[in-house]
Amino acid sequence: MSAAIEFVLFGGVLAGIALLHRHALGIALGGLAMVACYKLAFTGFSAGPGVAGLSAHLLHEWVTLANLLGLLSGFALLANHVHRSRLPELLPRFLPNDWTGGFVLLALVFVLSSFLDNIAAALIGGTMARAVYRDKLHVGYLAAIVAASNAGGSGSVVGDTTTTMMWIDGVSPVTVLDAYIAATVALCVFGVPAARQQQRYSPIVKDAPPGLAIDPVRLVIVGMVLVAAIGVNVAVNAHWTQRAGDFPFIGAALWAALLVTAGWRSPDFRLLPEALRSSAFLLALVLTASMMPVHELPKPSAASTFALGFVSAVFDNIPLTAMALEQGGYDWGMLAYSVGFGGSMMWFGSSAGVALCGLFPQGRSVAAWLRQGWHVIVAYVVGFLALLAILGWTPNT
Repeated sequence: MSAAIEFVLFGGVLAGIALLHRHALGIALGGLAMVACYKLAFTGFSAGPGVAGLSAHLLHEWVTLANLLGLLSGFALLANHVHRSRLPELLPRFLPNDWTGGFVLLALVFVLSSFLDNIAAALIGGTMARAVYRDKLHVGYLAAIVAASNAGGSGSVVGDTTTTMMWIDGVSPVTVLDAYIAATVALCVFGVPAARQQQRYSPIVKDAPPGLAIDPVRLVIVGMVLVAAIGVNVAVNAHWTQRAGDFPFIGAALWAALLVTAGWRSPDFRLLPEALRSSAFLLALVLTASMMPVHELPKPSAASTFALGFVSAVFDNIPLTAMALEQGGYDWGMLAYSVGFGGSMMWFGSSAGVALCGLFPQGRSVAAWLRQGWHVIVAYVVGFLALLAILGWTPNT
C-alpha cells in the first residue's frame, strides 16, 4: 500500500506539470520535497531508512545529476556560440526552399546526435531552425527536433546516456546499432508531416542575408568543446569503466573546454539563469523517479520492451535502463530504441526535450505537444514494428 501511495504522489506531480506547465519547476520541486518527506517518514529509501538512507541515495545519484546539470547548462551556452557564429543564417543557401528543407534539417539533427550528445544535437538543431524559420517554430516541429535527436542517439553508445550505460555494462556497440533500423523508419514517419506543418506555419527562408560574415572562431570553439566532451566520454567508458560512476567526467570536460576557450570568445553567461531553471526541473524529475519503489521490470519480451517506450515518456529512462541491465535478457538494440526514442512523446520525457523547451517555451504544453506532435507517437509504434518485423526479438545474455 505504501508503494502505491508513492506512485500516486509521482503521478500527481506529472499530472500537475501537464495541466499547469507554466508552473512546471515549482511543481517538480514541490513534488520532490513531498516524495522525499513521505519516504523519510514512512517507507525509507532503497539504501536504508531516515536521513542516512536519503544521504546514501543522494550519494548514489549525484554523478548522474551533476552530469545532466553540466550538459544542460553547458550545451545551452554552446548553442548560443553556434547562433552567434551566424552559421545557421547561411543554411538557406544549402537547404531546399520548400518543406523538404525542414526534413533535411531534421535528418541533420539525427546525424549529429549519432556522435554528439542528444542534448547538444537538439539545441543546435533548434538554433538552426530558429534562423531558417524566422524564430517561429511550430510545436509539432519542436517535437520532431527532439524526436530526431533522440532517434539519432538511440543506436550510438556515445549519442545517449542510456546507450552509454549499456556500453559501460558490457553491451557491444554493434548490438546497439540495431536501433537505427527503427530510428530511421521513425524519422521518415514523423519527419515528413512535421516539416509540412512547419512550412505551413512559417515558410523556410529562401536566401541567406547578403554580405553575411561568419565568425570562424566561434565555430572552432564549438568543435573544441564537442571534441573534449566526446573524447572524455569515449576514453572513460573504453578504458576506465570502473571509474565512470565516480565523477561527472563528461559534464566537467564540457565546462572546462568552455572556460578554457572563453578568452577567445566569451560564452553568453546571461543565459545561465534560464538554463539552470530548466536543469533544475529535469533534475527534480529524475531524482523523484529514482526514489520510486521500482525494483524489477516485467519479464523481458518484445511486448514489455514496447511498453517501456511509453513509460519512458513520463518516467526517466536512466533508472529504467539501469534496472534492465541488472535484470538482463533484453534485446538491447530494441530496448535502446524504446527508452531512447520513447521519451520524445512528452516534452519533459527526455533531457533533449527539456533543453529545447528552455529555448522555446511554447513547447511546454503537454496538450499542444500531443496534439501537434502526434506524428512522434505514430513514428514510435511504426519504427518498433519495423524493427520487430526485420530482426525479430533477439535477446542477448
